[in-house]
Amino acid sequence: MGDTGYKIRDPYGLYFLTFTIVGWLDVFTRKETKQILIDSFKYCIENKGLVLYAYVIMTNHVHIIARADKSTTGLSDIIRDLKKFTSKAILNWVKESNKESRKEWMHMVFQYHAKYNTNNSEYQVWEQNNRAKEIVLPRFARQKLNYIHYNAVRAGYVDRPEDYPYCSYRAYYDEQRDILLKVEILDFGSEEGFIFVV
Repeated sequence: MGDTGYKIRDPYGLYFLTFTIVGWLDVFTRKETKQILIDSFKYCIENKGLVLYAYVIMTNHVHIIARADKSTTGLSDIIRDLKKFTSKAILNWVKESNKESRKEWMHMVFQYHAKYNTNNSEYQVWEQNNRAKEIVLPRFARQKLNYIHYNAVRAGYVDRPEDYPYCSYRAYYDEQRDILLKVEILDFGSEEGFIFVV
């Protein structure tokens, strides 16, 4: 399935993105798989020019608000590399883990989805579609920021967003608490645009 209508058209624009595991398979129920994603985001921030403003890691999908630094080749390339690396790391973890009781079934799901994608020879972990929505207006950014920060509450994981550690809420509203992944804070500026620190 393609990205029709959801492409990253401006390589340096600000986007709300959603990455989904194939078949909505609950991969991120384990601390170790969530850590693979956290470490990959950190690497992309430090080495590839990813500018991350918000995130939430759910059991089978991830929402982020991000853009690419102008010194890079663009957001699409960063996301492609992140998904490629995390796919391999997740597959390796599932294969080698003695904690994952669903490993055979998970491999079957990954193999099944790869059969329908010419880009993958054996396994497919992520859906190809990133559901990219460009953020131009500050009110849309605020809406998506709230959506991200309250996702775990709506899903019933926690009662308050600050109690879910795999989310950027604490970076925005509760600076004294531990933060797993540092993000840049969106400065909404005026209704005409954003103020980015370059």
